[in-house]
Amino acid sequence: MIAGLLTRFAIEGSPTVHVAPGTDFTIAGIPITNAMFYGWICTISIIIFLIWAARKVTVKPQGGVVQYVEAGVEFVTNFVEGSFTDPAVGRKYVPFFVTLFFFVLFNNWSELIPVVGDGIQLHGHPLFRPVTADLNMTLAIGLVTMLVVYAASIKETGGPIKYLRHFFIGSLLNPLYLVIGIIEIITDLTRVFSLSLRLFLNITIGEIVIIVFAFLGGALLPHSVLSPVTAVPFWLLELGVGVLQAYIFAILGTNYLAIAVNSAQDHTHDDLTEGGPPETIEVAAREAVGG
Repeated sequence: MIAGLLTRFAIEGSPTVHVAPGTDFTIAGIPITNAMFYGWICTISIIIFLIWAARKVTVKPQGGVVQYVEAGVEFVTNFVEGSFTDPAVGRKYVPFFVTLFFFVLFNNWSELIPVVGDGIQLHGHPLFRPVTADLNMTLAIGLVTMLVVYAASIKETGGPIKYLRHFFIGSLLNPLYLVIGIIEIITDLTRVFSLSLRLFLNITIGEIVIIVFAFLGGALLPHSVLSPVTAVPFWLLELGVGVLQAYIFAILGTNYLAIAVNSAQDHTHDDLTEGGPPETIEVAAREAVGG
């Protein structure tokens, strides 16, 4: 039986997996890929949906889809504020990380719509391709996220010198601390790629798994009768993976910013308690006792 199934699969061919983006059309000589085109559609849809949801929010909790949006906003708000020593600092960056979370989440889920992928073909490739299943697009998302993190870190720590200082745990005259600090800086610069690759691989692999099991269901019986049956469990699994990857992306960006800010605040506290200028310590002591 197994040999018969393998022979049948070999005869009928194999599923087509599109990893590289395809060009749908060009504008002023600039190629617009299927991921870019679908990304614009998803972005406009996300903006319209979230504006609609925001207008539906009231003091009295509502049911329906709005309650899930409110729960998502509250969830992201809590972990952003809780990541910082001073929650007021984290509160300033809640809008960015909430937007990042929902953008990644909805784009992850967008791959599960039936017309996406091989559902509609154009020039021999899918007309629509999910943003998060295109490495070019996830690199762009990762780059924007880290640029915001770097800019906010420099602002909150008091300048580029103080920001760089948080990579070094001790005196720069100590060769060991110096080497560790340099390694930390190099590691920090690779975070763009780690964020991008993690998101791209998880979403793309999920897409491939769904395609493969849909093909297997169609190969077992004619006219693809079993395709939905064999693909639906993995489709449902990808709903959870989409949420998880959006959460991981947002929380990693938050932690990268919080580490720099909290470290700078710790250094400031150490200066006040262990070796800061006498007048600064005196002022801090007066404020601590209320005058």
